Amino acid sequence: MIRAAVIAAIIVTALMIFSIIDCSRTEEGRIRSLPKWAWLVIIIFVPGIGSIAWLIAGRPKGPGRGGRRKKKIIPPDDNPDWLKKL
Repeated sequence: MIRAAVIAAIIVTALMIFSIIDCSRTEEGRIRSLPKWAWLVIIIFVPGIGSIAWLIAGRPKGPGRGGRRKKKIIPPDDNPDWLKKL
C-alpha cells in the first residue's frame, strides 16, 4: 500500500513539474481559457487536478504541438521555381 502511494506521489510530482515548465514556456497569446499566471497558480496549489486541467483546457492546440509536419514533395514539372529556371 505504501509503495502505491509513493508511486502515485512520484507521478503527480512529475506531471506537476512538466505542467509548470510547459505553461511557463508557452507564449501568453496561445494559452487558452485563463491567463498564464492563473494557470501557474492552479498547477502549483492544486497539483494533480491543476496539471490535468492545464493539459485539457489550457494547453494550446494546433500544429505547434505534436509531431513534425511532413514537407509536401512537388514533382519538378509542377514546381513553379523549377519551371522559372528553364
